[in-house]
Amino acid sequence: MRFRLRYLVVPLVVAALAAAVLWAIPADGYIYAPDRAKPLAAHVSVPGAHPTGAGDVYYVDAFIKRASLLERILPFTRPDGSTLVPADNYLPQGVSARERERQVVQEMVRSTEIAPAVALSALGHNVHARATGVLVIGVIGGTPAVGKLQEGDVIVAVDGKPVRMPLELRAAIGRHRPGQRVRITVRRGDKTLRMTVGTVSVKEQPGRPIVGIQVDQAAKIELPVDVKIDIGRVGGPSAGLPFALEIARQLGRNVTHGCKVAATGELALDGSVLPVGAIKQKTIGVRRAGASIFLVPVGDNNAADARANAHGLRILAVNSFQQALRALAAHPPKC
Repeated sequence: MRFRLRYLVVPLVVAALAAAVLWAIPADGYIYAPDRAKPLAAHVSVPGAHPTGAGDVYYVDAFIKRASLLERILPFTRPDGSTLVPADNYLPQGVSARERERQVVQEMVRSTEIAPAVALSALGHNVHARATGVLVIGVIGGTPAVGKLQEGDVIVAVDGKPVRMPLELRAAIGRHRPGQRVRITVRRGDKTLRMTVGTVSVKEQPGRPIVGIQVDQAAKIELPVDVKIDIGRVGGPSAGLPFALEIARQLGRNVTHGCKVAATGELALDGSVLPVGAIKQKTIGVRRAGASIFLVPVGDNNAADARANAHGLRILAVNSFQQALRALAAHPPKC
C-alpha cells in the first residue's frame, strides 16, 4: 500500500512543482480580466452640486497583468471572463512597462481635465476650451516615427492642413496608402518643426496607414468652477464619459432615474466618445455590479462586443456626450 501511495504522490508533487515554475515564468502576452464597476459619487466634487433623485453613475476598469507561461498554455488557469492578448496590444514595441504605466496615469489626468469641460459646456456653463493640437504621448519602436517625432510634440498640421483633434489626425494620415510619406508640422517647446514621415500598415488592418505614435488631446481649458476628480491609481482615458455624466448628475441633470448607470468611453474636447479597450471585461464588470444600463462607444466594435457579452444587460451605444444625455432622457433606464 505504501509502495502504491508513493507512486501516486511523487507524480503529484512533480506536477505541482512544474505548475509553480510555469506560473512564475512570464509569457509573451497580457491578460485582461474583469473588475467590478464602482460608483463615482465619492470621487467627484463639483462646487454648488445639487444632485437630482437617487441612483449612481458607475465607472468600470479592467485588471491588466502579464500572463504567466502556465496561463498561456492552460486557458482554464486564467481568471473567469479574461482574454489573453499579444504583448504589443498593450505594450507597443520600444515602450517599457514603466513608461506605459506613466502614460496611462497621464491619460487619466487629461481625462479629468477634458470631462469637466465637456460636461459643463453641454450644461450651458461658460467654458473656455480650445484644442491646440494632437499631443504625442509615445513613439512605437520600429516605426517611421522613431527619430522624427518624440513624446511631448504637439502635431498641428498634416500635409499643410491644420489638425487639432486626434480623429482629425487619423483621418489626415488615413488619406494616404501604407508606404507613402506624410508632411507633419509639430510644435516642440517654442519651436515649430516641419518634417516628412513615412507610413506603415496596421497589422490588424492592413490597409490603414500609421506613422507609429500614441496620441492624446492637447488643449487649453479654463473652467468656471473647480471640479475635482480622484479615483486613485486607476489609469487610462476610458472614464471620461462616466466622469462627465457624474458631473451632470451632481449639477441637477437626472441621468440615472434612480438606477445604476454605468459608462465607459474616452471623451474628446468636442464631446465625441472615442473607443476603449477591454470592452468584454468591462461589460462583465458592469453586470457583476448589477447596473441597469451600460453606455459604450459605437466605434471599433465596442458596441458589438458589449452586446455579445451583455447577457441581458441593456447596452446603449453613443457617439457623443450630448447624445448620451439625450438618450438617457428619451429612454431612461429601468431598475
